[in-house]
Amino acid sequence: MRKLTEQRWFLWTTKYWFLFPIGGFLLLTAGVLFGYGEHSYIAVHDNMDLFLAQFQMLKNTDSFLRHGVEIPFLGGIDRDNLPSELSLYSMLYMLFPTYTAYVAGILGKILLGMFSFRLLSGELFPDKCVVYRPVIYMTGFAYGIIWFFPAFGFAFASIPLCIYLLVKIYRHGGKGWYLALFMYPLVSYFSYHGIFILGYLVIAILWLSIRDKKPAWTLIVALVVLSFGYVGCEYRLFGQMLLGEEETIRSSIVNADLTVTEILQEIYTVWKEGIFHADGVHGKVALPVCMVYFVILNGSYLYERQWKKIFRDPFNFLMAFLVFNSIIYGLYDFGPLRRLVEMLIPPLEGWQFNRTIFFNPFLWYAALFLVLIRLYDRGIWAMWAANVIICIAVLAVILTPNRYNDLYFTCYNRAYEYFHGSEVDELDYEQFYAQELFARIKEEIGYQGEWSAAYGMHPAVLEYNGIATLDGYLGFYPQQYKEDFRKIIAPALERVEQTRIYYDDWGARAYLYSGTDLSIVSATKTVYATDNDIYIDGNAFQELGGVYIFSRIALTNAGEAGLKLLMSETAEDGSCTVYVYKAAGLEN
Repeated sequence: MRKLTEQRWFLWTTKYWFLFPIGGFLLLTAGVLFGYGEHSYIAVHDNMDLFLAQFQMLKNTDSFLRHGVEIPFLGGIDRDNLPSELSLYSMLYMLFPTYTAYVAGILGKILLGMFSFRLLSGELFPDKCVVYRPVIYMTGFAYGIIWFFPAFGFAFASIPLCIYLLVKIYRHGGKGWYLALFMYPLVSYFSYHGIFILGYLVIAILWLSIRDKKPAWTLIVALVVLSFGYVGCEYRLFGQMLLGEEETIRSSIVNADLTVTEILQEIYTVWKEGIFHADGVHGKVALPVCMVYFVILNGSYLYERQWKKIFRDPFNFLMAFLVFNSIIYGLYDFGPLRRLVEMLIPPLEGWQFNRTIFFNPFLWYAALFLVLIRLYDRGIWAMWAANVIICIAVLAVILTPNRYNDLYFTCYNRAYEYFHGSEVDELDYEQFYAQELFARIKEEIGYQGEWSAAYGMHPAVLEYNGIATLDGYLGFYPQQYKEDFRKIIAPALERVEQTRIYYDDWGARAYLYSGTDLSIVSATKTVYATDNDIYIDGNAFQELGGVYIFSRIALTNAGEAGLKLLMSETAEDGSCTVYVYKAAGLEN
């Protein structure tokens, strides 16, 4: 009996071995990020300095579902400029505390990517789904883990789900599948993925209609249904884009015009490495495996003189798709083409049509998956080689310290502190937002919602703590406000040409800039500033309604800048000191 049980256990583990690394990683991630809680080290760039603060502001002002209200940053921003409430990711923040929602988003993204990949694989390979099961789940797992741009992790992870729904509709139709497709935008995002999905779908409709010699009506209906789904879920975005008459900073954004040589280099770089918002770590395993297979596959076709198979093989289609997306990314920096698009479609002025590159991580892992299942078809040893390859690919994603790998940096920094007996210089989540510190400061100064600004730290810190800010970070706000805010920071911009170009040519970060250093906003305990003077126009600050400046730097020219020090307060753990200044004439 015991021997029979052991045999059954061996057979079960042989079939389902992939459950152990998947389950172990999910438990590890949840254990570390929930275990350390707000003492975890979370990515700041385009994350804690942007979306987490926005979600917290919506929570602070009870504005998730409201209309016709302004959110208190950048002098007052229409609620419609922030993420829609009809998004599964937004719903997490409506239901849970911000940090809890953030970690739930990471775990949810992994599961969404893995099961979306499973659904698509099951539809495409129904007869071999059981045989391919380990690499189906492990490849989907690798894709789900990828440390995408956190606020849009669901949109990246759900790409195979969208393809699955479209394949189902094309093959079978059915009202239920159309309803599911209509709901799909709940896990997607129009500006990053939706507009391109619709574009690719139009191309697929044209191709299939020509191939089948009849209109692809099921997909034509799907195109309409999905379009309405995006409009419904992101009605705030569409209202701003199509109905908003106010000129925004998109009209003044200056993009690079590269030479042909620079564009070719950029195309190669993004094909090989991707970009930081969508770093699939494909260069370590997926790319070399796929390139070796590409040579072997097409070499065999040429050797056997089966030329047509080169153009019909789905693996080659994926390779061509990868190159196409990379080319589009590079062509965005070809000025004449970009300006032509903006002229033909004015509402898309400033819109980055090179975001086709965001589909490449999925394409790389889909191509890797094709290689792996073809190995599975070649016998037991090739099967285990495929298992080894996908395990290495998973480890590469987990252990690569790219920008959004919160698990890696939390484990690394905590291990460093344990073995060295000293803290790292980076601020953890709790220290970055310093809620207890700002609660004491607000009580001490009797804060009543006055407009303020941050110096030496991200405005997001103030926004997270319920302080209204004249400064802030947003890629879509009125051009007039950008010009008004510029009057405040003009003295700093006049001193540092790179900062002037950064603000005038982009302007999404309306910050109080240093007149000496390129950047003094700090996510570290140490503030790296070579000059403690602040360069602002104090009158312009007051004219825009400014009252307080919260600074991590003790200003040496406060009086000259029209400011008076009210107080300073240090966090209990000593990680941060904040100096509070008030505009001259408003001290009492």
